Amino acid sequence: MMDASQDLADTSNNTAGKSLEAVRREQTKAPHTIGFIIFVLVLTTAFGRQLIALVTNALQSGLNSYIILIPFVSAYLLHVDRERLARSYERALGLAALPFLIAMAGLIFLAKIGSAGSLSTNDRNALVTLSFVCLLWSGGFLFMGRKWMATAAFPMFFLVFLVPLPDRIVDWMETGLRLASAEAANLFFTITGTAAMQTGTIFQLPGITIEVAQECSGIRSSWVLFITSLVAAHLFLARPWSRLLLIAAVVPLGILRNGFRIMVIGLLCVHVDPDLIHSVIHRRGGPIFFALSLIPLVLILWFLRRREMASGGAAVIVEREA
Repeated sequence: MMDASQDLADTSNNTAGKSLEAVRREQTKAPHTIGFIIFVLVLTTAFGRQLIALVTNALQSGLNSYIILIPFVSAYLLHVDRERLARSYERALGLAALPFLIAMAGLIFLAKIGSAGSLSTNDRNALVTLSFVCLLWSGGFLFMGRKWMATAAFPMFFLVFLVPLPDRIVDWMETGLRLASAEAANLFFTITGTAAMQTGTIFQLPGITIEVAQECSGIRSSWVLFITSLVAAHLFLARPWSRLLLIAAVVPLGILRNGFRIMVIGLLCVHVDPDLIHSVIHRRGGPIFFALSLIPLVLILWFLRRREMASGGAAVIVEREA
C-alpha cells in the first residue's frame, strides 16, 4: 500500500515538474515570439509600397501569379510543423549578420544602379523582395534563435519564392524548356506515326507548319510544378533521397508535359482543323495539361512514400526481434 502511495506521489511530482517546465517554456517563448511578430509587422510596413507593387505586378503576370499564395503556404507549413519547432530562443547575431548584409547590399545596389532605369520593373521587384526576405531571416535569427530557425528552415526558406525570377533567368529557362519541349514533341510525333519534319523548334506537319515559340516553353507550369513538388516532399516524405527523387522528377515531367501538349495541338490541326492552332486549348490549355502532369507526380509520391513506410516497418521488425 505504501509503495503504491509512493508511486502515485512520484507520478504527481513528475507531472507537476513537466507542467512547470512547460510553463517556463511558454513564458520564455512568449516575449521572443511577440517580438518577432512585431518585427515582421514593422518590416512589412516599411516595405509596404514595394510589396504592393510586387502583388500588383504578380496579378498582371502570367508567370508570377503564384507569388500571392507563398506567404499563406509558408504560414501553413509553420502551423503543421509547430510541434517540432525548437523551444530554445537564444539569439544568433552571427547568423543574423549574413542575410542582413545581403539585404543591405541589395538595397544599396538598387539605390545606385536601379534608380538609373537600367533595371526592369521585374528585376527591381526581385531585388527589393530578396532584401525583404533576407531581413525577415535576419530577424528570425535575432528574435527566435538558431535552433528555432533550424527547425523552421523549410517554411522560412520557402519565402524565397516571393522573389520573382529575374529576367535573365527567365530567358535562360524559357530557351532551355523550349528546345527540350520541341525534342519531346518530336518523340511523341514519332510514336504516333505522324509525318513531322523538325527544324529546330519548327515542325512541318501535313497541311500546317507550327513553331514552338518562346511563350510556349511551359515555364510557368514547370516552375509551379517544381514548387508543388517541394511542398509535397516536405509534407509527405521523410528521407532526403526520396525528396530529391520527387523533386528531380519535375524536370522530365515538365518537358514531357509540354511536348505532349504540342503533339496534341499538332494532331488536332492535322486531323480536325488547322484553325485549332488559335483555339482555347492552345491559348488557355495550360491548366489542363498542368493537371495531367500532377497525375504522374502523385504516383511517384505514392510509390516513394510506400517504399519509406515499408522500409520503416521492416526496421521496426528487426529492432523488435533484436
